[in-house]
Amino acid sequence: MGNKFRFLPDISSDQLESIQLDGLKWTVKHAYTGSPAYREKLDRAGVEPGDIKELSHLEQLPFTTVEDLRLGYPFPLLSVDHEEIVRVHASSGTTGKRKILAYTKKDIDTWKNMMARCFELAGLTKKDRVQIAVGYGLWTAGAGFQLGCEHFGAMAVPLGPGNLDFQLRFLTDLQPTCLCSTASMALLLSEQVEKTGLKDKVKLKKLIFGSEPHTPKMRKKIEEALNLEESFDIPGMTENYGPGTGLECREHVGMHYWADVFILEIVDPETLKPVAPGETGEMVITTLCKEGVPLIRYRTRDLSRVLTDPCPCGLGLPRHDMILGRSDDMIIFRGVNIYPGQVAGVLEEFAEVSSEYQILLRREKGLDFLKISVERKASGSVDNDQVIAGLISERIRKKIMVRTELEIIDPGKLPRSMGKSKRVVDERNI
Repeated sequence: MGNKFRFLPDISSDQLESIQLDGLKWTVKHAYTGSPAYREKLDRAGVEPGDIKELSHLEQLPFTTVEDLRLGYPFPLLSVDHEEIVRVHASSGTTGKRKILAYTKKDIDTWKNMMARCFELAGLTKKDRVQIAVGYGLWTAGAGFQLGCEHFGAMAVPLGPGNLDFQLRFLTDLQPTCLCSTASMALLLSEQVEKTGLKDKVKLKKLIFGSEPHTPKMRKKIEEALNLEESFDIPGMTENYGPGTGLECREHVGMHYWADVFILEIVDPETLKPVAPGETGEMVITTLCKEGVPLIRYRTRDLSRVLTDPCPCGLGLPRHDMILGRSDDMIIFRGVNIYPGQVAGVLEEFAEVSSEYQILLRREKGLDFLKISVERKASGSVDNDQVIAGLISERIRKKIMVRTELEIIDPGKLPRSMGKSKRVVDERNI
């Protein structure tokens, strides 16, 4: 019996190990011979390409960080001649110079195949129409989704983000069956569909969204407002091609990732030692066939864990859990380390409030104060706000070990975003 998929590989664990070892050997040699920066880094670590003889030797290799990419601006860690580069993309970083990543023709082909796998895993067919509502230009998202959609064979509707009237017009006129966006954009669009009474005219069946963490409450709200059959979380980052490094399957128990394209390690962000199987840590990526800018043990700062049990869908490719946040998103408040995802997890326990929240940190007379604003569910009553706020505050105190001011506000009062929502506003150093 042949492979039932067009793009998804049918790989045994032994085959995967062989692919990863060959790819690791190739990547180290390619980076060493092609990039002076990598050669210097590997020489300092006392590692030569010939030293890599088995997968366990991966831990001998030095880590690569975002600083390595910034130091080499504008073409960091480039490992091929400039004439082999056919495209560049850049990160959406908010501080300093953007990280510019270079792509060869083979890199583009690898990426489009990864994205096509995502559409296939989500159950799309060539009959689907895909409205792409993410950023184009230097950002990888729009180009990646369109590239993969066309390679897969579905119809791409490349709108980009923003302009809600435009988005609604195409949703009703072209009848797309799949939307690709950030979670925040999907929420904003779903609220507009409800406000304008267009729910019966929109024929969306699936949503593929990523770029930021979300809660089950937020996902459910979007699915109900858009009358979706299901939605899929998609991971990805500019440094590792772009979006499409994996996807949830239709069982929705973690994300299959393309382990024949990159190796994923989970390490303790403090000690940089591997965590035990199934434990949460920082995701570290080593590419296996990336030509332009290969990655060797790149610290992504994303937090997740590898899921060790077999997936009910039967696909043999390994899985990691949803992205839980970033190790550099940590807030230090009165000596306590807090991740925004911990706050979202507590809010998830209370049916009276929505998924939308914002954390405000301020300093008065030398003391730090933390305030959390969360929107009331549309069906909720203002009369219950004080009681619910007290219960949430107490739950946060017990679970996260901090005291906070908790404010429940009207639905729609927090700022909405067509990209990533800003969950933390830190005014302590303003």
